[in-house]
Formats: sequence, C-alpha cells, structure tokens
Amino acid sequence: MLYGRLDDLREQVSARLARVLRERGETPQARGERDAAHAGYGERLARLNAAENGLCFGRLDLEDGRRRYVGRIGLPGESGDDGADDEPPLIDWRAPAARPFYLATAVSPHGVRRRRHIRTRARKVVGVHEEVLDLDSADEAGRTELTGEAALLAALDAGRAGRMTDIVATIQAEQDRIIRSGHRTALVVQGGPGTGKTAIALHRAAFLLYTHRDLLARRGVLIVGPNTAFLRHIGQVLPSLGETGVLTATVGELYPGVEARLTESPDAAEVKGRAAMADVVAAAVRDRQWVPDDVLEVDFEGEVLPLGREICVRARDVGRGSLLPHNRARPLVVPMILDALAGLYAERIGADPFGGPNLLEETQVEGIREEMRTAPGVRAALDTLWPALTPQRLLSDLLSCPERLASAAPGLTEAERDLLLRAPDAGWSPSDVPLLDEAAELLGEDDRAAAALAERRRRGRVAYARGVLEIDFGSRSTDLEDGQEPEVLSAFDLVDAERLAERYEERDLRTTAERAAADRTWSFGHVIVDEAQELSEMAWRLVVRRCPTKWMTVVGDLAQTGDPAGTTSWQRVLDPYLEDRWRLERLTLNYRVPSEIMAVASDVLAAIDPAIAPPRSVRGTGVSPWHARVPRAGLPGLVEEVVAREAAEPGDRSLAVIVPAAMLEELGETVARVTSRAAREESPEPDGRVTVLTTRQAKGLEFDSVLIVEPALIMAESPRGLNDMYVALTRATRRLGVVHTGELPPVLARLSRADDAGR
Repeated sequence: MLYGRLDDLREQVSARLARVLRERGETPQARGERDAAHAGYGERLARLNAAENGLCFGRLDLEDGRRRYVGRIGLPGESGDDGADDEPPLIDWRAPAARPFYLATAVSPHGVRRRRHIRTRARKVVGVHEEVLDLDSADEAGRTELTGEAALLAALDAGRAGRMTDIVATIQAEQDRIIRSGHRTALVVQGGPGTGKTAIALHRAAFLLYTHRDLLARRGVLIVGPNTAFLRHIGQVLPSLGETGVLTATVGELYPGVEARLTESPDAAEVKGRAAMADVVAAAVRDRQWVPDDVLEVDFEGEVLPLGREICVRARDVGRGSLLPHNRARPLVVPMILDALAGLYAERIGADPFGGPNLLEETQVEGIREEMRTAPGVRAALDTLWPALTPQRLLSDLLSCPERLASAAPGLTEAERDLLLRAPDAGWSPSDVPLLDEAAELLGEDDRAAAALAERRRRGRVAYARGVLEIDFGSRSTDLEDGQEPEVLSAFDLVDAERLAERYEERDLRTTAERAAADRTWSFGHVIVDEAQELSEMAWRLVVRRCPTKWMTVVGDLAQTGDPAGTTSWQRVLDPYLEDRWRLERLTLNYRVPSEIMAVASDVLAAIDPAIAPPRSVRGTGVSPWHARVPRAGLPGLVEEVVAREAAEPGDRSLAVIVPAAMLEELGETVARVTSRAAREESPEPDGRVTVLTTRQAKGLEFDSVLIVEPALIMAESPRGLNDMYVALTRATRRLGVVHTGELPPVLARLSRADDAGR
C-alpha cells in the first residue's frame, strides 16, 4: 500500500514536471517562473526517489487502537470527496508524531503498546522484530537502555561496504534527544569512538531542514569535514533522507577559487593555525600602508616630484581612521596623494616668473590630477604607499619575504618564521585558507566600479522599458465618434517602467548550495562541524564567520585530536565567540567498536588522559584482537597473508590497512599485489574491499576489519602519537590485528598473540 502511494505521488510529480518542461516561456518572467517550478518539482521528485529503499521501517500500535507507520519521508493521504485529505499513511521520522518510535520504553511507553521494526530489501520485507511495551508483559531481566535492540544489533553487525548509511531506523533515545534539540547557538556533542557523533550530526541536519525549511532552504546548511575521503564516506546519508541541498566541504575548500593542495610539514601547519596569526595578517596589512622616512620621489611627465612624508602620514591616518577595510579605504587616500602631487607639478609649470600667483587655473590643475591617475610613475607611487591588494598577493608576499615576515610576526621565533617561508608560486595548503580568509576580511573589496556598472545597466533597462510603454500608450486606439479614449487597460496602466525592467533581469537559477560555494561571504543558516577537535584556532575564525548567528552543531572527541594545531578544550575554541552560550552533550554508548577491541583502546585512552572515561560498548564479537611480530624482511609477506585472508571473507566486507605515512607507498604496492580492488590514493576512496591509508586519512571512517602496521612508528610520527593510535584502534567494527617488527608498545599489551587468538 505504501509503495503504491509512493508510485502515485511520483507519477503526479513527474506529470507536472513534464508539463512545465513543455512550456515555452515567452517572456523572461514566464521563463523564470517555469525554471522555478522545474526546480521545485525536480527536488520533490528527487526526495521521492531517494525514499525507494527502506521507505517504511517501523510501526507503532498505540494504546488507543490506532496504528501508525514510520518512514524516511512522509506520504500525504489521498483527498476524499469532501476535499479533505485522509490521515497520512506514512509519518516522516522527523515529525513529532514519530518521536515515540525512538523514545518509548516499557517504563515510559509514550502511549505505545507495541513497536515493530521492519527490515526490507527493495520492496520485500525480510525481517520483523516486535517489542511489547507493557510492564506486565515485558521481561524485567530483558530490559536494556537500548530501543529496538534486535534491530540495532542487526544493523551494527551488517558489513561496511565503504559508504556510511543512515541510522534512521535505529536511532537511540540519547541520540534522538540531541538530533531534535532546539538549542539555537552552538551545540557541542562530545563522544568517544563509535558513539554515533557523525550520524547524529547528519540526522540533525535533516531534522533542522524539516522543521526550519523556509530559513535553511534560503540560507543553506554547511557541513565541514576533516578530509575529502570522509566527505565521500558520508555523502549518501542526507540524500537517502531526502535532503540534497547541503554543502559539504573541508576547511581547505572554503575559499572560492583557491585549490589548497600544497603539502607542508605538521609544524608549519601548527604555527599557521595559532590565533596569533590573525595579528600577523593584520600587521602585514598595516605594513603595506607605507610612508617614506623623508620624501618619495615620483616621476611625472619628465619631472621628479618630491612627495613629503608629512602628507603621506596624513593620508595614511585618514585611511586608517576611516576604520574601513584596506581596499575600501584606498579611495580616501588616493585623492589626497593626487592633490599633493598635482599641486607640486602645478607649482613647477605654472609658476609666475615675476613672483605673481600661479598661472594655472583650477580647471587646468584638475586636468593634471586626472592625468596623474593613469600615469605609470604616479600609479607606482600609489601602489607603494597604499596598494590595492588581493588576499593571495598579500599572503604570498608575506610568506616569501623574510623581511616582511619578520616585520609582521616579531612574536614568532626565527625558527618558526623559517617554517613559514616558501616560494612565491608554491601554491596553497589547507592551513593557508584561514589566513586567506582573514586577509580578505581585513582587505575588503572596492566594489564601487562594479556597483556603478550594475546601476548603469539597470537604468538602461528602465529607459528601454519606459520607451516600450510610451510606444504602447501612443499606439492605443481611440473612439472615432466622440474623440474619447476607450475604457481599455493598457500595459502603461498596469506596470511602471521599473517593474517592467525587473522582469527582464537575469535570474540566478543555481541551487542554494551552488551559490554558497561560490561566495566567500555567504552566511549559512546552520553549520555542522564534524571531527571538530581537528580545527585550528584560525580555522574556527573562518567557520564562525560563515555562521554569524552562531547556530552550529559541533561534534568531536578531544581524545582523538591528532592535528598539532587541533584543540584539547572546547572552551578554548568556543568561548572567544560564544562565551558561555554554548551547550555540551555527552555520548556514552559505543555502538561501533566491539568490547574486545575497546578494552585495548581504553588502555591507550588512559595513557592520554586517565580522567577520560571510555565509552561503553553495547556488543562484543567474541573475537580477540591480536598482534604478530616478524622480522623486517617478513613484514610485506605477513601483510599480504592477512589481506588475502580478509579479502576472502564472504559478504561485502571492508578492510583498512593503517600504516605509517613513510610506508604508505611501499605497503600500498604490497596490498595491490594481493587485490586489484585496493584503494591507494592521497585521499583514498573507501569503496574498495581493501584500503591502505594513514591514521589521518582514516579519521572519521569505519571498516569491518583493521590491520595496523608498525604501531610504534605511527606513534612516533606525531607529537600526539597516542591520540593517533587511539583513532587507528577504533576504526574496526569486527576484527583488529597488529603487525610489527620491533617491540610492541606497552599501551598495546592487552593484545593477544596471533597464535593464541587463533590467527
């Protein structure tokens, strides 16, 4: 019945879309309306198509005898003879009426007598699990804090084929509370590995788009992830929930027109990520507002004009005193310099040899001033005193010149400044993007010329429209008998020239996400930051700028901070923007990592910070994590053996081989000899059965099995090596193995020997 209703709705929307596409659109307004309708019907059809798989996943039998089905989208009822719609046959999981599906327990049934979890494959039911929420009938010993336990465990035991899937059918009560939170500033979700932070963030995005669609459809939602592999990993979750208009990006992708592909040392990235770099960029801008020690000699028409320091200082003070960004203040500085230079030149060529007043008239001096605007020597002087700068030019000049860097960053040590120096054409790294964004804010853009051009074009359209209306009015017919005008409305009576001109303006038909991606100054309605502990202080400045309302969902785990520029305190990164107006939610249940693996990871967590309690695993697999030591020469062979064994496992299972960065190429070739489906890239696509990657690339991902190679080297590669090891250990949902050539690090002592673990 539900799929029949889905097919009917798809047919209706498809028919309307087809009718819209057949419309010609004789006028710009008609074409705009046609295109808007096309976009609306296309979006509706995409939502209906996205719901095909897993359309309905639950049923509630209520105490009053009613029955309610819950699914990934809502389906409206059919209209009756009286024009009223029937009760919806399927309730959207985000609707208030569906909330008891996630909250009801035997102790607090929320009016529910029985809950049914339905598993489907295509359009066929393949599994049903029922819970009777009746204190008299329920088994006291069998009660847990999990809702739909059987359905949840079945989902957790399913293979990880590479892409993350939604958890809409198995959301737990603590997750549902956060997803539906009405908090309107920053909501921080702190949780250990496998607690569902990412899933909560994505489902919260879908929920907010459902409850605040007018606002968020207009302003958009931004999801910031740690790397492109992670964004691909989560890429299907929101579309599967019927939401396609969300922009996903890394911090390095948040400056339009800049491709941040340069690789730099972690130490350089750490320096660039410090909050003090905002002062360095500001100082670099001030340094470009230069004044001479004595005079600046300016060439014009064969004359050398001595521009004095005093006028340069006055012009600079006027520019700075305006409190405008650098480029927008330039129009205040340039006229003062041109006036001074024109006066100097006029004194030379217009001086009366007999000591009288200057022979040049004011109009002649004005002409000289205008000539100076385009004179090469004067333009060079203006570019020296107060240049028009782009963020790219400012930062490139700063990071390629030791003298400029020393002047702007006296607080950095010489060694730290050396880390930042690079060639002018070296390109940009991800940690440069927040600096470019900071520079863009300080420089601003002098958009007067573009605004003037747009205004001239608008006036031209209005003038043309006025002419059209006058022609229409002049060509009207009159009553020949009495000379009176007939009482017939004309275009002149219905619309004025300005409104007619507006109809001929080109409409921007890009989606909200497309427009936002191309506009650095775009303000998003809501921002979600995943793996937020990895963001540097400068990156936080960039992200908060994208969301002036500070309505954000921030998810992460401080114990997993691996980036040297990352944080170990939410207060440190959020208080400068929100003070105490952000809220912290903690997740305590680990759904991903089995208890056997989590026991090993807990030892590493204790070494990071004994005060942090590890999340509690909700399940075990009965499979002990193992380790094996081999000579260096035997390492590739053992890796091949483990990969071949895991690749032969039945079902669509995934394996991650996590290696030190220095061994990525070597072991990637080793794995490639075993399976042609191994993924080995700079940003690996986690869709193959076997993926070789570093800990940094693995952040935020999950796999059925994980093989960690040379843990001691992984820990030695970073000042936060223990955090990296904690991340590596907690990527697995089933099996974990460790191979090494040296001594096993003491924090991994809980691992079983390969022989003892049956390997």
